[in-house]
Amino acid sequence: MSETKPIPFWKQLRQSVLPSSLDQSREMSPLTASDDDDDPPLAEGDSVTASSAVSLTDGETASLTSASSRTASSRSSIVDSFWGCGIAGFRVGKEELRRRVVIHERLLGAIVEAVRSKDLEAAVEAAAYGGWEEEDPPESPLVVFVNSRSGGRHGPVLKGWIQDLIGREQVFDLSVTMPSDFVQYGLACLERLADLGDYSAKSIRENLRIMVAGGDGTVGWVLGSLGQLSVENREPVPPIGIIPLGTGNDLSRSFGWGGSFPFTWRSAVKRSLYKVVTGPICRLDSWHIIVSVPEGDLVEPPHSLRHLGENTFTQDGNIEGVLPEKVSCFDGVFYNYFSIGMDAQVAYSFHHLRDEKPYLAQGPITNKLIYTGYSAKQGWFFTPCMTDPSLRGLTHILRLSIKKFNTSDWEQILVPPRHVSCLFRISCECSVRAIVALNLHNYGSGRNPWGNLKQEYLEKRGFVEAHMDDGLLEIFGLKQGWHASLVMVELISAKHIAQASAIRLEIRGGEWRDAYMQMDGEPWKQPMNYEYSSIVDIERVPYQSYIVSGE
Repeated sequence: MSETKPIPFWKQLRQSVLPSSLDQSREMSPLTASDDDDDPPLAEGDSVTASSAVSLTDGETASLTSASSRTASSRSSIVDSFWGCGIAGFRVGKEELRRRVVIHERLLGAIVEAVRSKDLEAAVEAAAYGGWEEEDPPESPLVVFVNSRSGGRHGPVLKGWIQDLIGREQVFDLSVTMPSDFVQYGLACLERLADLGDYSAKSIRENLRIMVAGGDGTVGWVLGSLGQLSVENREPVPPIGIIPLGTGNDLSRSFGWGGSFPFTWRSAVKRSLYKVVTGPICRLDSWHIIVSVPEGDLVEPPHSLRHLGENTFTQDGNIEGVLPEKVSCFDGVFYNYFSIGMDAQVAYSFHHLRDEKPYLAQGPITNKLIYTGYSAKQGWFFTPCMTDPSLRGLTHILRLSIKKFNTSDWEQILVPPRHVSCLFRISCECSVRAIVALNLHNYGSGRNPWGNLKQEYLEKRGFVEAHMDDGLLEIFGLKQGWHASLVMVELISAKHIAQASAIRLEIRGGEWRDAYMQMDGEPWKQPMNYEYSSIVDIERVPYQSYIVSGE
C-alpha cells in the first residue's frame, strides 16, 4: 500500500491564505504553463524582495485613480507579495509570448542595421528587396531596452534571459545602443518602408511597444528620446513598460510595475513582457528644465542635461539679482521630480561613490544603507547643531517664483513661509533644507510626501487634487532629517508650498559655494557665483508621454 504524498507547503499556504478567485483566474487563463517558468534561487548576495513586476504595487504606492484605505492597502500588499513570488497568477508560455511579439527577421535585420550603421538608406534598400506582401506582422511587436549597468548583477543576467525569450536582436543594451539612435534610425527605417507600401512595417510601427529595464533615470532617458517623435510630428509614440532595476523606482511604482527586481524574476519578467503588450496606456506629464548659469559655472552635468551653448538671457522683470551678459544654457526633461538642497547632495555623494567603488553598491538594501550614512554624515539630521545659521536653510540662497494654472504672470513665493514647527520649535525659515517639485505621487522609494489631502484643506489653500497628467507640479519642503523621516514613513505630510504650472528658481551665492540639484535621480553639483545669479526655469512640455499600466 503506497503512502499518501504530503501536500507541499506552498500549496497549503495558497489554499489557506489566497482568495479562491485568484486560483479561478489562473485556471481560466488561456496561457499555458512552461517548464522554464520555474525560478532558481538568486545567487548569494543578490537582493531578495517579494514584489512583482506585473502585479499591483504594494500598500505604499499611491493609486492612479484614488487613494485606498490603509487597511485595504495592507491586505493587498500581502496578496501582491504572493503574486510576486509566483505562488498565484497566470504563467506565460514562451511560445505564446513569441507568437505575439517577435518581429520578422527581414524587418528586424533592417532596424538593427539602421541603428548600427546609421545608414538609413542602405537598411531600407535591403529590407525592401523581396516580397513583403506574404508576411503577417506580429500581433504586438515589442522591443526591449536593458540598462546592463543597473541592478548590480541583475542587468546582464536579465538581458540574456530576455534574449532567450524573444530573440537576441530585439533586445538592445543601452550601454551599446543609444535610445535616440533607435528613434532616429530604427523607427525611421520602419516609417520609410511603410511609405513604400510595406504593410508589415507599417503595422509594426503603429503597434510597437517598448519595455525598459532600468531605474528611473533610464526610464526618463528612453522617454525623452521617444518624446522627439512628438516634436517631429512622427506619431504614434510607442508606450513603454518598466522592469525596475534601480534603487527608488518611483516611476515603476506609480504605474504598477513594482518597486524592485522580483524574487522569482524569470517568471515575473515573462509576465511583464506579456503585460506590456496587453495592458492599458496611461498619460504622463513631462517637464522641460533650462539651467542658465554664468559661463563655465556648471561642472559635470548629468547625461540628462544637454549643453545648448552660450545665450543671452531675456530679462522679463522677474529677476532680482544681476545676470552676466552671456550665460551657458543646459536643458533636459524630467518626469517625476526636481529637487534642490540636502537630498540632492546626498544623492550626489552616493552616485560618486558608486562610480568610484561600484562593488560597494550591489543592491537596493545596500544602497539605502549608504544613503542613510551620507544623510547623517552631511548634517541632514543635525541642522540645529550647525554653527552657521545661514547654512541651515535654502531661503538665504534661493528665490522662488511660480505661474499658477492658466496664468502668465509670475508670483513670488516665500521660501519657506514663516512658520514655527510645534514638533522641533525651530523656525522653518532656517530649517527647510530641500525643496522638491513633484509630478507623481511617489518620491523616495514609493513614499507620498504631498499626502492624500482632504477637500477642505485643498480649498483652504487654493490647491487641487494632484494627478500626474494635470499640468501642475506639487512643490513642498523638507526641513531637517527628523522631519524628512516622519514624512517618508507617512506619519505627516511635507511642508506644502505651492502648486504651479511653471517654476523659476533664482540662485545666488553667499556663504554657500555649491548648490546641489537632481531630477529623477540624476544629481549634479553647481557652483554658485557670488556676483551673478543662476536661473532654473521649469515648464510643462506641450506633449505627454505614454506608459503602459502594469496593474
